[in-house]
Amino acid sequence: MRVTDRFRLFFEAASQRRFSCSATTLSVVVGSYVFAFFNMTFWSKGLGIFSGHLGQLLIFNTAVFLLLMSLFFLFSFRFLARPFLAFILVLGAITSFYMDTLGVIIDRDMIQNVATTTFTESKHLLTPEFVLHVFWFGVLPAILLVVFFRVRPMKRWFSAAIPIVLSVLCVVTAAGLLMTNYKTYASVLRERKDFMSSFQPGAPIVGTIRYVKMMAANTNVVVAPLGEDAQKSASFKSHTKPTLTIIVAGETARSQNFSLNGYDVPTNPELSTKPVISFSNVSSCGTATAVSLPCMFSKYTRNDYSFDKGIATESVLDVLSHAGFNVEWWDNNTGDKGVAARLPVTALTHTENEEFCSAGECTDGIFLQRLRDYLPTITQDTVLVLHQIGSHGPTYYLRYPAEFEKFTPACRTAEFKNCTEQEIRNAYDNTIAYTDHILSQTIDILAEHDGLVTSLLYVSDHGESLGEGGLYLHGSPYFMAPEYQTKVPMILWMSNAFEKQMEFSSNCLAKLSDAALSHDNLFHSILGMLQVSTTEYQAKLDIFAQCANHNKLAVNE
Repeated sequence: MRVTDRFRLFFEAASQRRFSCSATTLSVVVGSYVFAFFNMTFWSKGLGIFSGHLGQLLIFNTAVFLLLMSLFFLFSFRFLARPFLAFILVLGAITSFYMDTLGVIIDRDMIQNVATTTFTESKHLLTPEFVLHVFWFGVLPAILLVVFFRVRPMKRWFSAAIPIVLSVLCVVTAAGLLMTNYKTYASVLRERKDFMSSFQPGAPIVGTIRYVKMMAANTNVVVAPLGEDAQKSASFKSHTKPTLTIIVAGETARSQNFSLNGYDVPTNPELSTKPVISFSNVSSCGTATAVSLPCMFSKYTRNDYSFDKGIATESVLDVLSHAGFNVEWWDNNTGDKGVAARLPVTALTHTENEEFCSAGECTDGIFLQRLRDYLPTITQDTVLVLHQIGSHGPTYYLRYPAEFEKFTPACRTAEFKNCTEQEIRNAYDNTIAYTDHILSQTIDILAEHDGLVTSLLYVSDHGESLGEGGLYLHGSPYFMAPEYQTKVPMILWMSNAFEKQMEFSSNCLAKLSDAALSHDNLFHSILGMLQVSTTEYQAKLDIFAQCANHNKLAVNE
């Protein structure tokens, strides 16, 4: 007998032995299962928050359970209940895995990350452990739900109102329970947002709704021009050679693991021998690429930035184009997130290169030969952005060639539970050492080409957690994100010709290496570095302003 026939017979037999129950009863059963088994982190945080006050925890969690049931009851109708509950089971299994295993919170920004990533990138998260977890706790219960349970039809017309009444009663009762100790519960909800952010499947459902709402509100956005008055300074007229500035947008590099910034592991052996300035106290705009990348190139500070503003306003790269620079974007990541929408973009991720590329991914070495070939073709002032794959996890071991596995033993799997914290850190440190090599090689290529006036600015989009506090990867809500996810490296190199021509003092800039900086500075610092005047420029946010001998760029101080 064929396997398909066996499955058919199984389901036919099962259909004859279905349990019959009401939709509301089925919702209570599934809701209890979800609340109990998909919320280990939620329960753990609750025990810590309400330590010594288990009665308060019981009341609070009862209220949360009732609110969950109020949602379930809204779908407790004959033809809606089973599909909805099956979906919740699978969703809860997926999100609880990332929450309980990696500490990853599925909020709106994380939903945005998922929506804007590629399968090549996301496939590394589909580990055997993940697949087994989703199957046993989500898919299998969903199959059992569909096969063995039958929802009884409503016998009277007014029975249709029962789910609605139950939903309202749940909300009212939950509110009453919370009011028994309103001061305490309000304080928990206000001060410990990480607590409710860990609740499954509430957090991802709310995050998805917020993301859909955000996208729906921005379907027909017209991008506002920015800095159309931008001009190069008068000194450019006397330049005899074109300028080339490379801006390297790093990926998932955290400042704490750069030996240039005091890390006790030699992760920067090559850059440490070069005249670079490493800014060690730089904060990111976000904790994930989908937020940080457009924010860091925008005119908005982190406090002012929003997705709406970001997609509706041109970036600093557009301003440079208005000023007459040739601006290009080379991408070895998952896209420019709209930053380079109006610029020439070269995607390198699927380049056929046996040395640097495999399975739809390339290490950042793919930039180097292309850069060598590109430099002799430059005939005008140019800004080139290199968007790295950098240190993107969880498969750190795929981000560098085998010969760059200097720190061993290194974790060589995406399943962190199979590695020690030291092995994970070693693999990550290898990615930083490889970035060090790529930056150093890029500087050498620039330095060797005396037909251009060259410079390089490197800054990462966000950092990474490597198990500190039970957190891994990145993407935590900013209010609760550790500094490991928000402190990023920023490195500057200027050729002697660039420093002289632009009239900067590298000694002065070096004194700012420990200053408190952030992505807020990047827009105005790029303009200041390249001496571009525009009314959008703010000298107070330009790290180059106090170290420049040339005239002020604008009146907007």
